[in-house]
Amino acid sequence: MTKVIHSIDEMKKIIKELKKDNKKIGFVPTMGYLHEGHESLIKCSTSENDITVVSIFVNPIQFGKSEDLDRYPRDLERDRQICEKNGVDYIFNPSYEEMYPEGYKTYVEVEEITKNLCGAFREGHFRGVTTVVTKLFNIINPDNAYFGKKDFQQLKVIQQMVKDLNMDVNVIGCPLIREKDGLALSSRNKYLSKEERESALSLSKSLFLAKQLFESGETDPQTIKKKMEELILSYPLVREIQYIEIVDSETLKPKEKVEKGDTIALAVYVGNTRLIDNIQL
Repeated sequence: MTKVIHSIDEMKKIIKELKKDNKKIGFVPTMGYLHEGHESLIKCSTSENDITVVSIFVNPIQFGKSEDLDRYPRDLERDRQICEKNGVDYIFNPSYEEMYPEGYKTYVEVEEITKNLCGAFREGHFRGVTTVVTKLFNIINPDNAYFGKKDFQQLKVIQQMVKDLNMDVNVIGCPLIREKDGLALSSRNKYLSKEERESALSLSKSLFLAKQLFESGETDPQTIKKKMEELILSYPLVREIQYIEIVDSETLKPKEKVEKGDTIALAVYVGNTRLIDNIQL
């Protein structure tokens, strides 16, 4: 039976008792509205740890002023059933006031690798992510924490933070999960109409095209990006390509020559929905 905990003090007390019994704790931080991508993270955790905790918290400080905080999908009972089905022991579901009480003043910021890709367009986003993840790590005190590679920049930022701040947690990146037709799983896919979902396939198709071009010998990033752009814009409901970048997978710096191991990442608006995707060469 998956227990839902709303209080930080209660969660910390439970964790303290589990640690006394030498239980290994796995942690999957989420904003809820769980899908198969989240389930894959949960399965990794339950297979490698004694106890699995999933947090469900739509973190307001990682959303910009014009972003989708108010309409972000929420359904705690649905999420609880998915967690129970997958063997989760605890859901940590705090309120905004519990996480950021009146007078809250402390934030965590990782520099450099937060400045490009999504960071260039979502001011303050990664400061919000690193702050909430630091708080969650302090509350849950996990041995292992699981993040999806779909949010590739986020994974790198969290890994950098953990290394720099000497946090005693192992951050594990798990494979990006796609639908059968290639669409990367995302809670925001719920926003897409049937027609928009067809146009959303342009993201993964452009990435697979880029991979083919590279494997055929193309190493010029501008050539690859131009072909990707042409393919994406051929879909009717694509409103805007926010970015297409080919970066070093460790430094996240743009590449002048594409090499094996590099990551191609993109963000595209399909209708009013911002979608991200990536592929590692």
